[in-house]
Amino acid sequence: MERLKQLAINDEGFIFDPYAGSSYATNKTGVLILNELKSGKSEEEIAKTISERFNIETSAALKDIRDFVEQLRTHSLL
Repeated sequence: MERLKQLAINDEGFIFDPYAGSSYATNKTGVLILNELKSGKSEEEIAKTISERFNIETSAALKDIRDFVEQLRTHSLL
């Protein structure tokens, strides 16, 4: 998670990894997930937040979060 804390993330979804010098883009939900992960929240806590905010099932939100986290791992951001 230390790598995640080094990421620069703006509100529009631009992500900069200073370690690798790479940049990425995500949507507002991705920004929410990243910021919540950076603050130390669990995937389950984030799923509850997303479920309440977007009126979707917690299980669906959790699946999407886990898919997003896997993408972060694929790009060595976690």
